[in-house]
This record gives sequence, C-alpha cells and structure tokens, in this order.
Amino acid sequence: MTRPSPAPSLTSSGTVYADVILPLSLAQTYTYSVPEEYVGQLQEGQRVEVQFSKNKHYAGIIRRLHGKAPGFKTKPILSVIDVEPLLTARQLKLWDWLAEYYGCTLGEVMTAGLPSHLKMASETIITLGPLFSDEVTELSEDEYLVVEALTLQAELSLKDIRDILQRKTVYPVIRNLLDRHVVFPKEEFTDRYKALSVKCVRFGPDFQTEAQQASAFDLVSRSERQTAVLLEYVQYHRTQPYVRRTDLCKRTGASTGDLRAMVKKGIFEFYDREVSRLSTDGEAAADVKPLSAQQERALAEIRQHQADGKPTLLHGVTSSGKTRVYVELMQEAIAAGKQVLYLLPEIALTGQIIKRLQHVLGDKIMVYHSRLNDMERVEIWKAVQTGKTSVVGPRSALFLPFTTLDLVVVDEEHDPSYKQHDPNPRYNGRDVAMYLAQQHGASAILGSATPSLESWENARSGKYGLVTMTERHGGTALPEIVIANSRETNEKGIHHPFFTPTLLTALRETLERGEQAILFQNRRGFAPVYFCPTCEYTVECVNCDVSLTYHKYQHRLRCHCCGYVATPPELCPACGEPQMKLSGTGTEKIEDELKIFLPEARVARMDLDTTRGKNALGKLLDQFEVGELDILVGTQMVTKGLDFERVGLVGVISADQLLRFPDFRADERAFQLMTQVAGRAGRRGRRGQVIIQAHEGSHPVITDVVSGDYANFIEREAGNRQQHAFPPYRRMIRLQLRHTKRATAEDAARLLAKWLAHSLGDQLEGPFEPSVARLRTYYLQDMVVRFPPAATQMKRVKTLIQRCIDKLAQTKGMSGVRVVVDVDPY
Repeated sequence: MTRPSPAPSLTSSGTVYADVILPLSLAQTYTYSVPEEYVGQLQEGQRVEVQFSKNKHYAGIIRRLHGKAPGFKTKPILSVIDVEPLLTARQLKLWDWLAEYYGCTLGEVMTAGLPSHLKMASETIITLGPLFSDEVTELSEDEYLVVEALTLQAELSLKDIRDILQRKTVYPVIRNLLDRHVVFPKEEFTDRYKALSVKCVRFGPDFQTEAQQASAFDLVSRSERQTAVLLEYVQYHRTQPYVRRTDLCKRTGASTGDLRAMVKKGIFEFYDREVSRLSTDGEAAADVKPLSAQQERALAEIRQHQADGKPTLLHGVTSSGKTRVYVELMQEAIAAGKQVLYLLPEIALTGQIIKRLQHVLGDKIMVYHSRLNDMERVEIWKAVQTGKTSVVGPRSALFLPFTTLDLVVVDEEHDPSYKQHDPNPRYNGRDVAMYLAQQHGASAILGSATPSLESWENARSGKYGLVTMTERHGGTALPEIVIANSRETNEKGIHHPFFTPTLLTALRETLERGEQAILFQNRRGFAPVYFCPTCEYTVECVNCDVSLTYHKYQHRLRCHCCGYVATPPELCPACGEPQMKLSGTGTEKIEDELKIFLPEARVARMDLDTTRGKNALGKLLDQFEVGELDILVGTQMVTKGLDFERVGLVGVISADQLLRFPDFRADERAFQLMTQVAGRAGRRGRRGQVIIQAHEGSHPVITDVVSGDYANFIEREAGNRQQHAFPPYRRMIRLQLRHTKRATAEDAARLLAKWLAHSLGDQLEGPFEPSVARLRTYYLQDMVVRFPPAATQMKRVKTLIQRCIDKLAQTKGMSGVRVVVDVDPY
C-alpha cells in the first residue's frame, strides 16, 4: 500500500500547518495549524475535525503538511479522526487530476468520492444501529453518554452530541461508534440484490413412489388437459432439476387453474425455488468450460498488448463471449494476489454479469453500487484498502482505495452512462479508468460491440491495441435485421402510426413459437405533447421550457427535466376549447396498443416510471427471465446488458427519432443503440430477428446497422467529424451560464464571450440559447470552445476560461451568475 507522506519536521517556529480538503465547493483548500500533540501522528490522507465558519464543523482530509505560515491567523485542527490515512497517495493524486482536468474543486471531488458515512459534518444525523443491543460493553464514558442519549431520543445531530458531551471534539467518539456499528448516519437502507426465485411444481407428499404416481392417472382420467400435464411432468422432471409452472402450462396448453385442481387432489404442490440467474446452457455454461478458439486467440492478442504496455480495445459482436475472456484475465490477476476493477455502465441492469462473475470468482470480488447501504459501502472500502477484494461496479467504484490494482476492465465502454453530467465533477468513467490503470501500472481493457469513435481512433493510431471477435459464441448466427417502412399499410390499406404489419405479424409468430419479444421506444410516458388543436397552445412546464409529457396510468402531466407534475386541463388554458389532444408516442402508448392488437400477450414496460421502486427492476427482469412475460417494452434500459435465452424478436419502433437528435453524436448513438438492442435477439443457440421501423430506411446509419458493418460506419463518421472539426479530432469544452433572470444570463454570456474571444478567436462558438433555454427556473446561455487536441492547448484554454470566470464573478451585478464548465461534454 502506498502511504501518504508523514508530517515534516517542525519549523524553527515549532508550527506545522495542514492544507485540508473540505466537502464543499471551495476554490482552494484551507490551511489549519497543527497542535503540537498531533504533529507526530498526522499524515496526508487522514481525516481531521476542523471548524469552518463560526459554528460549522467538518471532517476534512489532509492534503498537504508543511511549515509555511499562511498570511492569516489560522484555526487549529480540533481532533484527529483516523489512526491510519483514509486515502492513499494514489487516491490523492487521482483527486488532484480530476479537479484539474475537469475544472472543479477538490471539495466537489471529495463529495463524489467518499461514502456519506465518511463525510461527517455538524448537520449529520446519528441514530442507533439496527443491531444495537443494551449489552454493548467496553464503551468509553463519552461513548456511553451518546448511546444513552440515543435511547431517549431517536436522532441526534453532531451539534447535539457536542452539547451533550460539553466538548468541541466529538468526531473520534462518533467514528469509534460507527466502526462498531453501534450507531449509523440516518439514511434509508436499501436491500441487497435478491436471489432469483421461480414458481415451480413437484409431486405432493402422497405421490413420491412410482406406484403412487401411476395411481395419479386415475385421479385425472376425466380431464384431458390434466392427463396431458401429468404425462408431460413425468417425462420432463426426469431430466430437469426442477419444473417451472409456466413451462408446464406452455408445453401442454393448460392453465394455472388446471394445475391448481391437481394441487387440490394432492398430486402436485407449488413451491418457490431460488435459482441462479445463470442459464444452464449456452454462454453461461462457458464460464466453467474450456475457451473457444476465438476466445483463445483474443486472450493471446490481449496478453501481447499487455506485454507492450498498451491498453486493449476488445471489439466483439454481441454475444461473442467477451465476458468469458474478461473472467479468464481476472482469475489470473486474483490468483496472483492482485486486485481487479470491472466497470459496468449501470449496475442495476447488469445483474446477470454480476452473478456470472461471482459464480466464478466467489468472495474474491464484491459489488459496489448505490443500492448498498452506507455501512456496506464503508465495509467494501476497508476491504479494498487492505487489498482483500476486487470490485465490480459503476463509475463510482473508481474512487475506492485500491492498493494492488492489476487489471481494469471497462465493459460497454461506449455507453453514455459513464459520463457524469451533474453535479461536479463532470467526469467520464472510461477516461478516469484509463488514468487509474496508468497510475497503478495496471492492464486496461475496453470492451464493446460498438466502440466509441474516441476509443476506435486510439486503436487505429496505435495508442491502444485492437482485438476483434467477429463470431457469436457457440456458432449462433447474428440476427436477421429487416427494415419496415413506417408508412406501410395492412391488406385493407390501413396505416397504424406505431406498428407496421411486418412487426405485428412477426410478433404473432414469435408468440406462437413460445418465444419472447423486446420492443424499443426511446421515449417514456404516454405522449410527449398535450395541446389544443384550435389555437395550438401546448401545455409546458412552469420551471423549464419543455412540453409536459402525459402519463396515462397516473393521469398526470410530468416534466422529465425537473419533475414538475400537473393535472391535465380539460379546457384549453388559452382559448377555452374543450378538445385538448395528445401527440407523439411513448412507452405507455406502445404498451396500451399491444394489449389491443395482442390481447393474449403478457406485456410489461421497463422505463424509469416502472422501475422507481426499490425492487421493481429486479422483479420485472425476473418475471421476463422465467417466462412470465411475453413482450417487454422499454427505453434505452432494454439495450443494456440483458441476456435472455427465449428472446426471438426485437423491434425498434421509431429509428427516425434517434437520428434526428440535435447532437453531433446523434448518428453514433443511433448506431450503437440499434446494434445493441438488436443483439438481445437470438443469443442462445437460435437465430433471432430484428425489425427496424423507419421512414428513412435507406439512411446510411440504418443501412450499416442492417449489414452489421461497423467498419463502414466508423470510417464515414470519422470523416464527418474531421471535416467539421468535432471530437476526437478537436477537444471540446462547453460553458453554460445560469441565472434566474434571462437578461442577466444574456448580458453575462456576452461579456464572458467578449473576453474569451480576444484569445480564442473562431475557436469560440456562441453564446446561444440551448434547445432547452430554461431549466429548473434558470435561464441558460451556452458557448462551446473547440481547439486542437494537444495537451498544452487544453491547459491554456482552461486557464483562460477560469481567469475570465473569476473576472465575471467580480463584475458588478454578475455575482449570482453560475458558470458550469464541462470538459469533454459527451
């Protein structure tokens, strides 16, 4: 473990000073004097209790110890919280790099990087832990007083505790109680991932022998369906460890009522069985089987790039077995006593991969994510700090205190979820992972079926090694992709606005085969516009310049930017006409229409509205996996990490919406989304089908998706970006000015642009109003700086921007303007 530096020798004045990071958006660290009794025990990276402002106390991090007196009277450090440093020297260096590169403060990095348990402040609320017992022993006098007070009063702030103990320094007391789980910070505890449970059927206790089972046929002789069920069960359960109710019904055409009748007769009994999310065939079984020839070749090439000291871009088609390659490399690193970091874009949608990793690696790997309660996050933090465990998690796992990191895997490296958009630090998890790997001297692998242009360009230039996997694991063919013209009509000449006859026919055939379907519509709600056809008035958000989306099941209009909710007006607020109408299509409407066209289908929706609950997403995925649902309608969620063996059809409702997005990355995002969602079809031994509905079926992006020609797409996209000077061939920084008054925002933007233009010239674009000109009551003004990718240019531009922002803050009338700096805003 790389330890931070100890305190320097005392200066001639006998005073040591500490620069302390506070969990606040402060432009700099604050300097405190170190009391003589603490000098010998302080190190960089330790937490200390300090006073900030008149009455606020914080747990800060020592960034630097030195003997240089500042030009002001310093306050003393009140207490030392940690015996050993909480942060390693590498972590402190990573924090410095994040703050410098992404133009934010160390306090904002601290807020993002530490679990809340480790960020104590005067306002922190403490309560007794769930495992607290009156028999807790070996408490100090102060600890006992705190516990006794909490038995009388459920919650105490640290300020309350300071008053109870009649002392300023209470943080070490609280730390000891937190470490022993006697108390914990107040928060809502969330459940861990739960095991997958399936509803099964088995013989009842009176039908365990073969003779008893033979007599069961007499009890069902009057019912053909019950007889068929019994015959099917007898044959099926001989080769399977358990029989699911849904499988039995599908195989025989029986209903659950038939099964219940047999339960009443004592022949069967229902039970729930916990099963692994791993399938027993196909790709999942490959975890414990020898590598395929393609995987062996990929591993050999990756090892060669590792020997050359290069990160590797693993470009493998969907279901090519990339995870199996990762697992092989992870096993090697862990067997050598090293640590591994496996990053996923969204932990909630990747339960299958997590289960697969834990199935192979056991307790050598832990999951770090937002579902864990704060105590669990701290326990993982400590386990990682001691080098005992490897980690799988989202971008927040980058902040953990790795000590022997040897391998970093960034799965689905193209995914936009790796980018933190708000608040600071606005970092890209993929890029930070590359820096972290370089910092530790670890190998790095970026994996994707649709790599980002940045990573592809790095591979093409030789900065990264490139390894390709062009075949699906097990020889399964890539899905057949069909373009359906959105204007297509049925045999009666009727045009449906959402479903083409091609898609409806394919859905019916898929259900008849006993397979499942996924439909992708990248817009939630029922309809995105609620308007008056007479005067064309549109109901908009009171806080943002966007139309409110109608949600039918709640009968509410909702803003998808700020969360504002309103009741739909029956009369037009502008002209009083009673004929308000809806326009556009969301996932709710698709779900509704499916129930009309396919009433026998079991349909569910997967979007932000249906997965808000603590266990809602896991339950929905479990239902789909065990066959209790036939069709899953969803937003981008359905494109990420889902691997279901029964999915035979994937439908893209409106490809045109993806291609018309006002963003220089629109074509790249559209190609990635359509290719990724197409990869959900036919992943286990059978070829699937994909139907893309579009008005412009001949669009070059759609043509490349159909042919699976990533090389052609990326070459054309690279040419377009070079021609128009967009990343990765130019660096980009976006500045957004925010103020509650439009005029002030506009004046500030013009002023800032004037100062910047003196040095940047035509590298500066704007100011201009973004497509959403007001957000959460703030009026917005944007400007973009694009400049050559040299590191010296980046440093020059960021220095200039910060100097101009500081100047703006000191200008009369502009102190309330907030300027958001977003480096690499994509």
